[in-house]
Amino acid sequence: MDVFSTDEIANMHDTALRTLEELGMKVLLPEARSVFAKAGARVDGEMVFIGRDLVAAAIASAPKAFDCIAGTPQRDFRMELGALTFQPGAGAPNCTDLKRGRRAGTGRDFRELIQLTQHFDVFQMVSPLVEPQDIPTHLRHYFTVEAQLTLTDKFPFFFARGTPQVMDSFEMLQDFRGLSDKAFAADAHCYTIINTNSPRTLDIPMAQGLIDFAKARQLSIITPFTLMGAMAPITVAGAITLSHTEVLAALTLTQLVSPGAPVCYGTFTSNVDMKSGAPAFGTPAHFQASLAAGQMARFLGLPWRSAAGSASNLNDVQAANENQFGLWGCLMAGASVIIHSAGWLEGGLSVSYEKLICDVEVLNMVAELCAGRRAGTEEIGFDAIAEVDPSGHFFATTQTMARYNTEFYEPIVHDYANFGTWRDRGSTDASTRATAVWTKILEDNVRPAVDPDKAVGLKAYIARRTSEGGAPPES
Repeated sequence: MDVFSTDEIANMHDTALRTLEELGMKVLLPEARSVFAKAGARVDGEMVFIGRDLVAAAIASAPKAFDCIAGTPQRDFRMELGALTFQPGAGAPNCTDLKRGRRAGTGRDFRELIQLTQHFDVFQMVSPLVEPQDIPTHLRHYFTVEAQLTLTDKFPFFFARGTPQVMDSFEMLQDFRGLSDKAFAADAHCYTIINTNSPRTLDIPMAQGLIDFAKARQLSIITPFTLMGAMAPITVAGAITLSHTEVLAALTLTQLVSPGAPVCYGTFTSNVDMKSGAPAFGTPAHFQASLAAGQMARFLGLPWRSAAGSASNLNDVQAANENQFGLWGCLMAGASVIIHSAGWLEGGLSVSYEKLICDVEVLNMVAELCAGRRAGTEEIGFDAIAEVDPSGHFFATTQTMARYNTEFYEPIVHDYANFGTWRDRGSTDASTRATAVWTKILEDNVRPAVDPDKAVGLKAYIARRTSEGGAPPES
């Protein structure tokens, strides 16, 4: 679905190129400025002015499709336009559930949310979920990588917080999965999210992350976070043009470092509440921005990332409305990756266990829609129609009896009982039922198969690096 005409999209792209040429991008990392300068960009202090020829070459070399290799072959997927992958809410400093209340994110929360991600097949990728603030920053990457490698076999996320942490993370993954340097570089085995500092700034950790992941030929999802009226122009067209500008600058850096390195076009553009300045999500402007971002990604031919999310403070009707409206914006826009598809509250300040479960219900329904339907002879069912007299019913037909267990989606948290039955069962609302769902998943504690020798080796590596002082994040 489009929101702008083809000519308007071309004008937005041309304006982004003009912005890079005439206004430039502030790049705080000297190494990144050096890469740009060697390629012919004009550098003036921290400002980098990138010619459209460099951008065009980068767009041409960026792969339009690539494989993402998970911990087991059935979890692998291909990243390209027309594909659809989900990941849960990400990057929140806090989490919340009805049993324990709202709290700063901990290591326990991170591990629990990883297990919930693993449980639901509708998630193809692990997200950073919640920040484990009880783990020191110089050791945190060991904790998050170990949790992902041992509690899930899905495509993992690594933070880009300085070269030492990134190299540690790559080494742990290679050793755990038995990957040679050549095999590791041949495909994307992990990803990071690179957020530009809008407007038109690329900070040190993010620029370094682009370089580190490009050198290793691992996936960078480049995602400006542009709020209309705050860090971006107040119009949808202006905000997406600025976001597109920043993606092009970051994309060019990756391709100058390593032509062909996998990248994903990204955007997270919504508006602010003009009464308070707070971020708003699931709004008409958010929906339209997703549509526009999809047009820009298709203009380049690149797979791309969009986002749902909610500004609500609890798992209520507002949260459901905002997340679903944002989600449908992503779906109608043809997003390849939808982040924050489940669990995100407070504009990203919290991940809710109950909301994650309730949102998964919707994602499962989307997956059912994507699976499609057949209309063969058995499905059309002339025999079933013939089997029932006028004014009869189809409950007991041969067709119904053969399919009643499999034909319809079976909900995990929705309750289709009538009022009397629902009342007799305790009159529980969706959030309360969701608590029971996530509690049981964690109690069952089902984990993927892990080579015990690999697990021992991973723990030994972490112990050794911890004794050596770990790796403080770069800033």
